[in-house]
Amino acid sequence: MLTINILCVGKIKENYLKEAINEYSKRLSKYCNLNIIEVSDERVPDKTSEAIIKNIKDKEADKMLAYLKKNTYCISLDLKGKQVTSEEFAKRIEQISNTNSSITFIIGGTLGIGEEILNTSKEKICFSKMTFPHQLIRVFLLEQIFRAFKICNNETYHR
Repeated sequence: MLTINILCVGKIKENYLKEAINEYSKRLSKYCNLNIIEVSDERVPDKTSEAIIKNIKDKEADKMLAYLKKNTYCISLDLKGKQVTSEEFAKRIEQISNTNSSITFIIGGTLGIGEEILNTSKEKICFSKMTFPHQLIRVFLLEQIFRAFKICNNETYHR
């Protein structure tokens, strides 16, 4: 069975997001082994500079690197990544799972993902050019992974 890892910065504090994450985690258990790995986020000061932003992203990246395994296919969620349809996303997961037993999706913190992690990733995808809280993106990602498995298995799911 395919292992899906979601490596992300920050903890979920809102109960409604926790409930959605738990629901999709339950649904996904039929299709994959799911691991959600959270690393602590760095405090972002009110006033930032490019150097401060880079420093924060680098610190968060260092924490994430400790959890990245060599035998996993890494996909970062990044605003500069490629936008895909749900069907394209499903096909991509299916293709990757033919040659890899593990896929790791990476969600950065408030400021995004550090360069070292982006450079480690085999692909970068973008859910939208709009800005969303990184905690909400976790729910979006889980829903799209669930949808992908439904598509790949020719099972009905709302369109």
